[in-house]
Amino acid sequence: MPTWARTLRETSITEPDLRIAYGQQLTFVRRFRTAEYLTVRLLLPARLHPPVIAAVAFMHETDERIDTGTREARGTALESWTSATRAVLDGATTTDATLRALGDAATRHPDLRQSVEAFLRGARHEVEYTGFDTEDELQSYVDGYALPAFMLLVCLLERGDATEDEVFVRCCRDLIEAMQRIDFLDDLAEDAAQGQVGIPGEDLERHGLSVAALRSPTDAVRARLGQLVQEQIELTRPRLSTSGQLVSLVPPGTRPFVTALLQVQELRLVALSRKGGELADGGARPSVPALLGVLARQYRAVRRTR
Repeated sequence: MPTWARTLRETSITEPDLRIAYGQQLTFVRRFRTAEYLTVRLLLPARLHPPVIAAVAFMHETDERIDTGTREARGTALESWTSATRAVLDGATTTDATLRALGDAATRHPDLRQSVEAFLRGARHEVEYTGFDTEDELQSYVDGYALPAFMLLVCLLERGDATEDEVFVRCCRDLIEAMQRIDFLDDLAEDAAQGQVGIPGEDLERHGLSVAALRSPTDAVRARLGQLVQEQIELTRPRLSTSGQLVSLVPPGTRPFVTALLQVQELRLVALSRKGGELADGGARPSVPALLGVLARQYRAVRRTR
């Protein structure tokens, strides 16, 4: 792994203030998104580290700004943040380190701007989120917010050839739906405590469950939840399976990164399946040795190609 200073130098990021802005984003991602930090730094080509780190930091900062307060306050925060972001993308100067790094990354990687715009438009889904009544509402959330957020990262993978864009986007959509369902299951206890969960209400009702029941689970609730968890996992597996085509749709230099992303989701599914109804008590942690094994294998693959 090259040092951060060397990475910035080799990507022609030489202006002192800009290097500081990127460095702040690196520190931020390393602290709050440790898994993403390690995966990016170990498995992606070094030239992609600055823009990907800038994009991850921007997404996290956006979520932080629109995740608290009343819906009206979150909407106002989104409008303000969107205006500030667009101004920077149009060339305005800023003292905000997150936006400064993002603006520079978008200048160097023009496709990023379109993805940022789609992400910000879709963020209204997060502002308005109060859980889902139906599967259709969940699918709308994935299309409107989760997929644009994912594309904010994958647009940086230097695909070049656009002949299979439709297949690529469909595979990305399958993967992010799988990841979103996994996140909703893993966050079930935490989300229930806040009064809303990512499993559609119609599915909860079919299993005789409610958010209130999940907040104070009994053995009977855990048993019913176990059945629902397995049902959700069975919905997730086909999406994860078909998204495996992504590995062949990205350049060789980014395949270890995509492979690791897919394999980590498989490990998360295994952990969720094992925990079952006890997810009402907290999330499921994948095996640490298994996670390290994924990173080690893909890092060896990286070393063989460089």
